[in-house]
Amino acid sequence: MPRPLPTEPLVLYGLPLSGHCHRVALFLSLLRLPFRYEELDLAAGAHRQPDFLALNPFGQIPVLKDGDTVVADSNAILVYLAGRYGADEAIRWLPADPLGAAEVQRWFSAAASLLAFGPARARLKHVFGADIDYAAAMALADRLLPVMEQTLSARAYLAADTPTLADIAMYSYTAHAPEGGVSLRPYPAVRAWLQQVEALPGFVGMPRSPDRSGD
Repeated sequence: MPRPLPTEPLVLYGLPLSGHCHRVALFLSLLRLPFRYEELDLAAGAHRQPDFLALNPFGQIPVLKDGDTVVADSNAILVYLAGRYGADEAIRWLPADPLGAAEVQRWFSAAASLLAFGPARARLKHVFGADIDYAAAMALADRLLPVMEQTLSARAYLAADTPTLADIAMYSYTAHAPEGGVSLRPYPAVRAWLQQVEALPGFVGMPRSPDRSGD
């Protein structure tokens, strides 16, 4: 049975420079799904306005609107899209077996913890001038990347021998870690994995950000 297709373009609320938003935009592109970006001015507090809070009471991006269906949280959106529109793809984005699904969830947890508070937060300091504990962010990056290197030295992708949602969740902030001063030079397997993700049909990158650390 052919996979269902949206009757109208999906709407992605967020920012192109957000890795959380990029992982959703990347997956939408890999699935060849039409969508439009609804960019929010976070500096002006657009995410705290009643109309956006009606979509996500937590006031966080990204949010995806698919007709009357609204899904918040980047990893939750990936799961929704894989189940709704990825069923007949050659790639099993979300493994059906319990162990495979658990492996994806393990990397979702890493994306929401070590990645988000490590490389992603270090990037906030360089790109946006955020007032963060930079040393703590770098320490988390130093915990995360060796584990990724070890995993990717044993298999081609993070959760399986083929790409899964784990790779989509971990890609954006890992690829842009150098923008936060986190070097990927010591991690050849991680760099090879980034190239494999970038070679997937439909791949779209996240815009590069200027280094504002000296501003």
